[in-house]
Amino acid sequence: MKQIRLHGRGGQGVVTCAELIAIAAYKDGHQSQAFPSFGVERTGAPIQAFARIDDQFIRNREQVYHPDILIILDPTLIGLVDMTGDCGKDIKIIVNTTQKAEELNLTFGPKKQKIPLTNIYATDASKIAMEILGRNLANTTILGVLARAIDLVSINGLREAIKEKFEEKGEAIVKKNIEAIERAYST
Repeated sequence: MKQIRLHGRGGQGVVTCAELIAIAAYKDGHQSQAFPSFGVERTGAPIQAFARIDDQFIRNREQVYHPDILIILDPTLIGLVDMTGDCGKDIKIIVNTTQKAEELNLTFGPKKQKIPLTNIYATDASKIAMEILGRNLANTTILGVLARAIDLVSINGLREAIKEKFEEKGEAIVKKNIEAIERAYST
């Protein structure tokens, strides 16, 4: 089973991002689940969402405490929220940032060991979102990086997930979101 934890702020589409991962995984023929973790938080407050993907039925319903993959939608949370303290050395991290992976200085575990740079995928998903969507809403865009870098869900699965999730918002929104994930996938 692969477990994903997403970090961002309320209003950034963190929950939608987790749902899209689960839908894409299902479209790719896997078992999946997605769920948020938040209480009375408001727009701008740090939140988490989770996704799990497996080839067998998923019985586990608890939060993801030891993720295989972290997706960080808001880089200002790095250092503000302990996102990597419970992670292992094999953690894969996708970060929406203007910085390069080596500039992020990400560590894991209680001894604050360096995360290998080969496990960090830094991309400016916000820039892509602004160019294509006209808004700093990088939640769908960052999924193109997930499909390219980690090969957990396919780009076709993501296209289908976006069509399903955003169908009621109209064809233009669907097309723009697909274009955003495709650009992030090819970057």
